Amino acid sequence: MTIQFIEGVPVWGVPQDNAIDQILNCAPEADAAALMADHHLGYSVPIGGVVAYKDKLNPAGVGYDIACGNKAVRLDLPAAEVREQIGPIMDDIWRTISFGVGRKNREQVDHPLFDDDPAWQIPVAGKVKQLAAEQLGTVGSGNHYVDIFADEQDRVWIGVHFGSRGLGHRLATHFIRASEHERGNRQPNEAKSAGASRRKRGGGDKAPALVGVESALGQEYLACMLLAGRYAYAGRDWVCERVASLLSAPIVEEIHNHHNFAWKEEHDGRTLWVTRKGATPAFPGQKGFVGGSMGDMSVVLEGVESDEGKLALRSTVHGAGRVMSRTQAAGKFRWKKGRKVQVSRGEIGRGRMLDAIRGLGVELRGAGTDEAPQVYKRLPEVLEHHRASIKILHTLTPLGVAMAGEHELDPYRD
Repeated sequence: MTIQFIEGVPVWGVPQDNAIDQILNCAPEADAAALMADHHLGYSVPIGGVVAYKDKLNPAGVGYDIACGNKAVRLDLPAAEVREQIGPIMDDIWRTISFGVGRKNREQVDHPLFDDDPAWQIPVAGKVKQLAAEQLGTVGSGNHYVDIFADEQDRVWIGVHFGSRGLGHRLATHFIRASEHERGNRQPNEAKSAGASRRKRGGGDKAPALVGVESALGQEYLACMLLAGRYAYAGRDWVCERVASLLSAPIVEEIHNHHNFAWKEEHDGRTLWVTRKGATPAFPGQKGFVGGSMGDMSVVLEGVESDEGKLALRSTVHGAGRVMSRTQAAGKFRWKKGRKVQVSRGEIGRGRMLDAIRGLGVELRGAGTDEAPQVYKRLPEVLEHHRASIKILHTLTPLGVAMAGEHELDPYRD
């Protein structure tokens, strides 16, 4: 079965109980909710969760990486030329693009958003403007990446995945705290008790604090979220253009989308604010780039008209979805005198990860075992659950993957 209803919420894929609990925590205050097939546990709202409201915003639903998303660009370049030089190409990417938490770009990147966006006048945004300028065009850590692909016609694509960096994290932290404080101040005792009941069902995770879109806090959050969205787009644009320049090839096609964001949309005659947390917008005819694990295929897809698409609030997956937590995969670490020291072992050793990548013929730079292929579901299996609402336009096979290294100590923290 590709779709089932759990307490009225449509769920795609194999249900994970902790993510189900989280989406059910959200559902009572939402006008609509859905859970994509790549779902797994998140903060307050599950990854793969889609929650819509008539007149409210959900800062925790958008999450700490505001406007995290994907961009894919196709180059006027045959893949055969890239395969022959994939090692030196990945070395160039690794030297040129800054990977890791808190990194500053080695190159200064100018963009009009630093001069023309009034959201910088909001104090929380103004305080982080300098850091944002320094970090624009950096990729970050975790599952964020720069990949080189070949499609089914042996054409070259660049794919990137990251969001609004330190800017988004600082903004999200401020507004999540502010929304929770506001809820605590206005919520009567009986509502607090009801919230505690929902939290108990949700595995100890509290339901998200909502803010009215027309409230002062809501208007500030909206302005800052849109700013972070512009910033994330600018960063992904710059990285794709910079990598294309390394390959001396023009960009001839591009697909770009957020998957951590809130949009004002029309659904069945209703105007709703749709929060997608790790979910890709997929209206009929709308294209999206969805990445798999570091060794698996990725896809360019397009939404199609269907009843399931309506139930999913015109959304689909944003990736393959984790089956193993970072700690379970890599073990526990702590920093000691500038070095990252492992204090407990995980299930995936680095040798096992590298053997898998070599077997797939992928040239890898960086990456930790918490992002090993074994940690993720297979993307084709996940996409199969949404076959009624999407079609695959291009299948992208990775040639080279670059991600933040496993043992970096970063001089600046997001």
